[in-house]
Amino acid sequence: MSDDELSAMALEELEQACSLIWPELVKITPWGDSFVGTAPSGREVEIERRYLWAHEPEGAIVVEVEVRDIGARTGAETKALITPPH
Repeated sequence: MSDDELSAMALEELEQACSLIWPELVKITPWGDSFVGTAPSGREVEIERRYLWAHEPEGAIVVEVEVRDIGARTGAETKALITPPH
């Protein structure tokens, strides 16, 4: 499995994780979960999502996603900062 595949999966999962509306994000922060999924190449991967309060700017939420190839011990991580609506 290539690092490109893991990176693409991490970005796709991040997009889904950030699709929650602000009131939903606030209700689940801080929180995280992990689950086993299948990469397009057919290999088993572990996907972890984390919703954390950001230090800067105050009141914002950091969404982090990590995708790890369980057998090869490689992975890719990405994150986004979501600020409160005005």
